[in-house]
Amino acid sequence: MSEAKNAPELMNHDAYAASQVEGISRWVSEHLGGELREAKRLMRWRPQWKVTYAKGDVIDTIFVRGNRPIAGEDDLRFEMEVMQVLEANGIPVPHIYGFMDSPKAFVMDWVETDERAHGMLHTAIENPDVMTDERWEAMLVYMDELAKVHEVPVSEFSGIRGLRPLESAEEIALRQTERMYRIGVATHNIDTTFEFFQNWLRRHVPHHRTRASFIAGDAGQFMSRGSEVVALMDFEIAAIGDTHWDLACFRGRHPYENMGDIPALYRRYAEASGREVDLPVVAYHTVGFMQLSAIAAMTFMNPEVRGANWIEGVLEYASISRRGLEAIAELDGLTLDYDLHLPEPTKQPWETSGLEKLLVDIARLPVSSAFEDWERDLLGAIPQFLLNYTRYRDWFERETIHEIGQLVGERFEDLSAADAALSNVIADGDADRDEALVRLLHKRSLRLSMIIAGTDPDDENPLFHKLDPILE
Repeated sequence: MSEAKNAPELMNHDAYAASQVEGISRWVSEHLGGELREAKRLMRWRPQWKVTYAKGDVIDTIFVRGNRPIAGEDDLRFEMEVMQVLEANGIPVPHIYGFMDSPKAFVMDWVETDERAHGMLHTAIENPDVMTDERWEAMLVYMDELAKVHEVPVSEFSGIRGLRPLESAEEIALRQTERMYRIGVATHNIDTTFEFFQNWLRRHVPHHRTRASFIAGDAGQFMSRGSEVVALMDFEIAAIGDTHWDLACFRGRHPYENMGDIPALYRRYAEASGREVDLPVVAYHTVGFMQLSAIAAMTFMNPEVRGANWIEGVLEYASISRRGLEAIAELDGLTLDYDLHLPEPTKQPWETSGLEKLLVDIARLPVSSAFEDWERDLLGAIPQFLLNYTRYRDWFERETIHEIGQLVGERFEDLSAADAALSNVIADGDADRDEALVRLLHKRSLRLSMIIAGTDPDDENPLFHKLDPILE
């Protein structure tokens, strides 16, 4: 058997993890005058550490935030610089101590906070997020803080790459999604659903929205103690744009991260900002936020990138894409079909045997500081998904090919040819075909979710949670 093409170079992972801790220790000594006590790597799809150090008789803790698997050093510095500007303008973000070269990271205050969800779908499926009374009070306070974030003058960010003023309604509406679409094209992660999203977004720009503001980009992420908001977090996709993009984020994150009563949050924001919330515009930006998030999820799946979370990418792609289509359906008044059923699974002896072997052996792998138990679980989830996919692949492709054929009026031998024809239909931008396209692509995403879960649509499973309506 020949060696795999571009097989990664073998490395000692324990030694690699030790070198990261050594780099953190050196930085703490040189920049904080402290002695490292512990660097605990946290469960996340990017490298992060809770670092405890001693300085004389004082024990202190910092947070080391590493780079996303799909990002470059400039992206990490971008987030750091954004947080520094926000801190200078009175926004409660953790204090930044500086940038670290090895490992690539920036260092901030550790914020002791109530336990919260990790913000990943695979954890939400196993441990659904719960909204407590205190967290709800903190959510309302966060809306006050978000209104203040939006009031920080755009000129304050003029020295940060990518945060330039925007002038036209088209730029304000599309800058985030056009950028992510280009990333998707460059990384070969654009499919017919993403083509449709971008075409639809271009055709439905809210031309009356001409006020550009600084936006968090992935709003709704903050740390709390009881009902107190102690820190706003995660500005890695901050931008200049429409404030209603940030409001759309709450719909996108909920209920994987329980955001509570979304309309009530919008009412609180309107009170805090003094500006009425335009709900159809929020619905429009929900589509954009879902497009961006789903393309980002696909980039998580790059097998050549250390730390990329492949299975989280699959889960998010299926769920987020479907919910983006539900946002369009709400705007267009469409009722979608959820009455789908898995057929009897097809028996694939070779694939089944091989994948079950992988599941057994992965479960036996030893864990260490460089390969923790949660990483082993994520690795094992890949052959589990593929096992389901082999059982239902023929059904998935047959139904999709049939529905595309009905839409375009042709017969196709394989899914690749059908998708090529569907891309041409989408490129035409015929609004009269939007309803048929939404229904077709929604069923496709829903079927993929069914394959992942191994069940018919189930409202109790977060993978099938529908997008909460806001236009009723």
